[in-house]
Amino acid sequence: MKRFLFILFISFSLLFYTSCDDDDSIEEIPKEVLNQDIENFIWAGLNFFYLWQDDVPDLSDQRFTSQEELNNYLKDYSDPESLFDNLLYSGDKYSWIVDDYIALEKELGQGISGSNGVEFNLVYESGSDTDVFGSVRYIIAGSDASTKNIKRGDIFHAVNGTPLTANNSGDLLFGSNDSYTLNLADYNNGNLIDNGVSVLLTKSELQENPIHVVTTVDEIGKKIGYIMYNSFTNAFDSELNDAFATLKVAGVTDLVLDLRYNSGGSVNTAIYLSGMITGQFTGELFTKERWNSKWLDYLTENNPDYLESFFVEKMDNGEILNSLNLDNVVVLTTGRSASASELIINGLNPYINVTTIGTTTEGKSVGSITIYDSESYGKEGVNPDHTYAMQPIVLEIVNKLGENDNDGFDPTIVNPENYGNMGILGDPSEPLFARAIQFISTGSKSSLSKSKVIQHIYLSDSKKESLTGSNMYIDKPLPFLK
Repeated sequence: MKRFLFILFISFSLLFYTSCDDDDSIEEIPKEVLNQDIENFIWAGLNFFYLWQDDVPDLSDQRFTSQEELNNYLKDYSDPESLFDNLLYSGDKYSWIVDDYIALEKELGQGISGSNGVEFNLVYESGSDTDVFGSVRYIIAGSDASTKNIKRGDIFHAVNGTPLTANNSGDLLFGSNDSYTLNLADYNNGNLIDNGVSVLLTKSELQENPIHVVTTVDEIGKKIGYIMYNSFTNAFDSELNDAFATLKVAGVTDLVLDLRYNSGGSVNTAIYLSGMITGQFTGELFTKERWNSKWLDYLTENNPDYLESFFVEKMDNGEILNSLNLDNVVVLTTGRSASASELIINGLNPYINVTTIGTTTEGKSVGSITIYDSESYGKEGVNPDHTYAMQPIVLEIVNKLGENDNDGFDPTIVNPENYGNMGILGDPSEPLFARAIQFISTGSKSSLSKSKVIQHIYLSDSKKESLTGSNMYIDKPLPFLK
């Protein structure tokens, strides 16, 4: 495999790229030697791809003049993770590194992770800056939790009898423990009252189908379709298309797309979803990408089409999209609607009427790629001596008009979730869906008074603490992997 098509600015990366012989094994290589090999890969990969490479002095093409000088720099770091963290731009919250790319691939592409099936928010109790509680968002089908007495809207305030705080919640809920007991409470106008109920849960390797609910509602001559979609997981693209076939056959005239807990995923899947919602814009520009200066210069000159994505009428496997040809869509959002979810809102905005209901989205318009320790930085020919890989931010995505919103998209209609009345997802009486139905039926954009819902300060949630967190990744073929 040739390393890259262009030589002018890759020679520096090649100078510092080192790799252990394929005949070696992890056991035969001293830890310090293997770490240096991994750290060379980290520096070279970030120097080449990282969106903010120009803003990090230690990633400058002029920072080191020899391999020896770079190696001396790398000696200051005790492990690959420390080096990676030090090389990140100060404003970057989304790049990460893993020591097991097999687990990364499972979660990114297939939605497989270790889980007991309870998806939840963690928020601060009223008036406290230490005590927190969890609110169950939904239960994943086929999980351990799906067989237990726990459901959406349940509140838990302790784990294994230990009250939850901002400091201990990570260890209690997201540590290496395979099982724990949630201690439940009643939510009384913002106050928590222990109700004596506890639920024992066990984690296992679990694949979540992101298509959580698909249903329709008849309302004053309108057929309203509703789909709750919780992750842009490309392994379920055909199932997503089937869901839209169901809505299409039902003759939906309006669509409510529930992305309130969807923190992102595959850009390619987002392109497909945009075509399923519309269908009348095939071939027109959906989004544009901005890479770092070296890549932007190269791609602009040699492959400008690579920087653009267009509405499509079929998937890469040839499957025709089931398009609804809508001119309006209502999207339900919260602060955990991020990345590819925001891409849907932003990409469709220049073409159709997008009405958002809920709260402001996260504000993440940047995307990543998986970088492996190989000659091409792809999976082929990967270094067999370790399983480290990086998922750094490499591009910013804007819509047809060159727009995005790094502060998040404010809702057209403010309607925060009420922990005292979460409702049943997909039921017309569920508060956010009910507000969407009202808007579609009447056109009213008046917002629910904030005084009617006690708002709690967000701390974290089950998806954010997962391996992939908030992510938008590029899964199209890269032009330099020839």
